[in-house]
Amino acid sequence: MKISDSADVVVIGGGPAGATVSTLLAQQGVHVELFERERFPRFHIGESLIPETYWVLKRLKMLDKMKASHFIKKHSVQFVSASGKVSTPFYFFDNKPHECSQTWQVLRSEFDQMMLENAEQQGVRVHQETRVLEVLFEGERAVGVAIMGDDGKPREVRAKVVVDASGQSSMIINKFGLRVPDPTLNKGAIWSYFEGAYRDVGQDEGATLVLQTHDKQAWFWYIPQHNNVVSVGVVGDFNYLFKGRGDHETTFNEELDRCLNVKERVGVGKRADRYYATKDYTYRSSRAAGDGWVLVGDAFGFLDPLYSSGVLLALRSGELAADAIVEALAKGDTSHAQLGKWEPDFVRGMNRMRRLVCEYYDGFSFGRFVRRYPHLRGAVTDLLIGDLFKEELDEVFTSIDVMREETGQSA
Repeated sequence: MKISDSADVVVIGGGPAGATVSTLLAQQGVHVELFERERFPRFHIGESLIPETYWVLKRLKMLDKMKASHFIKKHSVQFVSASGKVSTPFYFFDNKPHECSQTWQVLRSEFDQMMLENAEQQGVRVHQETRVLEVLFEGERAVGVAIMGDDGKPREVRAKVVVDASGQSSMIINKFGLRVPDPTLNKGAIWSYFEGAYRDVGQDEGATLVLQTHDKQAWFWYIPQHNNVVSVGVVGDFNYLFKGRGDHETTFNEELDRCLNVKERVGVGKRADRYYATKDYTYRSSRAAGDGWVLVGDAFGFLDPLYSSGVLLALRSGELAADAIVEALAKGDTSHAQLGKWEPDFVRGMNRMRRLVCEYYDGFSFGRFVRRYPHLRGAVTDLLIGDLFKEELDEVFTSIDVMREETGQSA
């Protein structure tokens, strides 16, 4: 497809956040040029969706495609303690009896390609294998991008708004020094994929499992996918996993020995891929927008893999940014205030998920908490499904604080 010299909006990056914002803009008749440096499908971690993605997928006209896909249906999340005690599953439907309570475990290479193709089908001008060299500014205002053209020469594409959805390598966050590391969540992860590993049956086949190692130094995710593959990863403090240890395989297997439930599950299968690792992934930008530009998805920030919130936050930030941009273009106001008007509410929701993550690392027990506050089980499930953007959920954290004060220990 021929690249225009100008557009209403330029989007950098074709992942879930970029595909979301561009699709919703195109639905409103906005001229969007999207530039993705890779050729999809491409590998990406983050396979587990949570139920609240449903509402954005519905706006994107993705639901029928998801229902027709071979992705495994996910109905719940289950926790296994350091002692090996398995919690009662948190079935999403029990809390919210609606089809939105069933979600999916996806292969990100396939899901992301579906999202990008869906964007193109709805009018987004998608350019893969096209590298953005820099965001162009006039003063503090973004006015377009410089890209590498098909002829190997740089060229400019001017735009009223630039959306940076380029992930953790965000050009704008680096240009303005906006990246703020999380002072508490200094974690890392090592993972691989196993074929033929054990999985539950029936409604529990697609459940996400979160399993603590016996010494509580780390935890494993266990995410069943289609094609008889399970994604298995271990997460722990950066210093614990990556300093003074062996190679990734050695460290992973040492942690398996500390979590026999996972070891038994993968023991009936075989590893089907290499070991991957990522570190220092928790950060946030100090602001989500400026004059003529917006950050969405991982370009704005990333929390933690614990509750599988990454894709939800990517889709939700893309949705909110798109609505703000449509309004901005209609008013002729692409200021920082207009383009970033969604940020405060979004950050409050993101902080609720962050608090839940921190509580887990600080010894939070869902079982003890729900026994103490049975009326808040639904609120905890709301947090787990990603229904983050309502103030009444803060009662969960107030109650955690009370419980801690009463017992003198972690909740």
